[in-house]
Amino acid sequence: MELSSTFCRMHETVQSDRAANAILQNVRLVAEKVAKAWGAVALAAEQREARRERTRVIADMAALRNEPVPSEEDRLLSENPDRGCENP
Repeated sequence: MELSSTFCRMHETVQSDRAANAILQNVRLVAEKVAKAWGAVALAAEQREARRERTRVIADMAALRNEPVPSEEDRLLSENPDRGCENP
């Protein structure tokens, strides 16, 4: 299961707050390490999400490029020639 960057950042914040408010030194040290680990996982999740978004945009652009453009004759036969045809 892949964790979202939002989920990871939320846990990073919780652990950072726990470290800041801890009375015991060992609790503070562990919470700081855990917050740092959540930050690293969040960074990886952000990179993964950005890569997926780039891939989606590239796929959308490729789909638009491969979409057939109606010819001028087809557009003239449409009820709304200024808008073009739906699917001929």
